Amino acid sequence: MLVQAVGKGQGYLGQGLGLAEFFSVLYFHELKYDPQDPHAKNRDRFYMSTGHYSIALWAVLAEIGYIPKDMLPTYGADESPLEMSTIEGRVPGVEMTGGSLGHGLGIAVGAALGLRLKGSQSRVFVETSDGELQEGSTWEAATAAAAFKCDNLVAFLDCNGIQADGMLVVPIEPVADKWRAFGWDVFEIDGNSLEQLVGAMQWARATRGKPKMVVMRTKPGKGIARLEAREQAHFIRVDADEWDLISRELEQENA
Repeated sequence: MLVQAVGKGQGYLGQGLGLAEFFSVLYFHELKYDPQDPHAKNRDRFYMSTGHYSIALWAVLAEIGYIPKDMLPTYGADESPLEMSTIEGRVPGVEMTGGSLGHGLGIAVGAALGLRLKGSQSRVFVETSDGELQEGSTWEAATAAAAFKCDNLVAFLDCNGIQADGMLVVPIEPVADKWRAFGWDVFEIDGNSLEQLVGAMQWARATRGKPKMVVMRTKPGKGIARLEAREQAHFIRVDADEWDLISRELEQENA
């Protein structure tokens, strides 16, 4: 489902499209939740560290019934709860405020430990990004998760090669080996492949004893050729005429 900012034609559409397959597999294949009760105690927790990816999350939450679909066109509009970056407490299903990057993994590690101390069988899923690997707090959380053997924690790393000002400033490769060195089990996939995403979820479910990291190689703007062809950008603007072309192309593909 495509979401457009009312009267603005701008937002984090590239990242949302880049993780559309991930959100679909997570919510419709793996995550345990109650469509009637977003706060059910036995739910799995999902923490989206990259709060600006909200454009994709809103679409999924509308599909599962947490928010009405007719609210989607208010994305990014004044006084709308569908912010361009997630804020905890404003929309059902949002577990954390994600505006400041680098905090998601630490929050998820704390949640995983807390649930384990309570004897809960719920699992914790967290999505983070390659840009956040330049934050020291991310690696502090990674160390803690391994030290406490948080095997109820599954992290997904969006490797799309961009950050706020363009391409990544600090190289992160070999990223999979780095996470293994920090004591995590690691699975590397094409993050735009539904089949590989399902396989990664199955792997994470079967792997015990350590926290799990799924390294996802993704393409911003995936599925819309004219956006894929653009120079990769953190924040994009789509003119009204271009938006009409995109909408017609998608309608033809789905006809």
